[in-house]
Amino acid sequence: MIYTGVLPVYKEKGYTSNDVVAKLRGILHMKKIGHTGTLDPEATGVLPVCLGKATALVGHLTDSDKTYECVMRLGVSTDTEDMTGRILKVSDTGDLTDEQIKTTLSGFVGGYDQIPPMYSAKKINGKKLYELAREGKVVERKPCHVTIHSLEDIRILRGGEGLDVSFTVSCSKGTYIRSLCRDVGDVLNTGGAMLELKRTAACGIDIESTHTLSEIEEMAKDCSELAKHILPIDRFYEGYGKITVSGDDKKRVRNGNTFCRKCPDGMYRVYLDDGEFAAVYEIRNGEARICRYFLT
Repeated sequence: MIYTGVLPVYKEKGYTSNDVVAKLRGILHMKKIGHTGTLDPEATGVLPVCLGKATALVGHLTDSDKTYECVMRLGVSTDTEDMTGRILKVSDTGDLTDEQIKTTLSGFVGGYDQIPPMYSAKKINGKKLYELAREGKVVERKPCHVTIHSLEDIRILRGGEGLDVSFTVSCSKGTYIRSLCRDVGDVLNTGGAMLELKRTAACGIDIESTHTLSEIEEMAKDCSELAKHILPIDRFYEGYGKITVSGDDKKRVRNGNTFCRKCPDGMYRVYLDDGEFAAVYEIRNGEARICRYFLT
């Protein structure tokens, strides 16, 4: 069976996002599958995966805001900016107060320019940064403007192996939580690295709606059962207006062509008169132009 829609996956530790896609191709016997944003192998949580025609959604969903639960370790800096990397420096945190830590974290709410980590999939001159890092190279990276929408539930965890801080953060696309931990540590003059990360929401999908690969494999034994858990494409455009086309306009939409419609300027979900979701169009001055096409 060829599935179409978005499957909310719970990514477990030890898998890359590409690993998840590869395993789903085997489970679902489909090739046309794509994920909507990389999660580090040690990170867990929400990974929306697009199936079939829904792979056209990937770019749209990757641009969405995300929410994470993070544990940061202060007093340590590593080459990967998390605790899986090589330790570069260890600093004393004994003089840090809870108030200093909370004030510093809260100070990152809003927009700021963040330098992406060397161990990331971001490309410079056609080469991924982590490939350069594995060659022992450190290159200059341009800061990217990111937005921290909220930073809440801050808890200071003293004792054990170090000074750890847990928090919940909601942020814009392109935000590296590892780099946020690094930057917080820099402001506190102690260094900081990410210890744990769980993505709890992405693309309007919360963690309670997700399923592990083993659960999906079990559900896939009954196609109708698995289909119940696949989200339809138009769900991700619910904030757009709705237009239904028939006749000549239906033919134009099937071919991805423009058509005319007296509607307020804006973005619209376009359906065929049989109810099938066809495309996303933008209307300007009565002319509808296609943005994304979902018909086969």
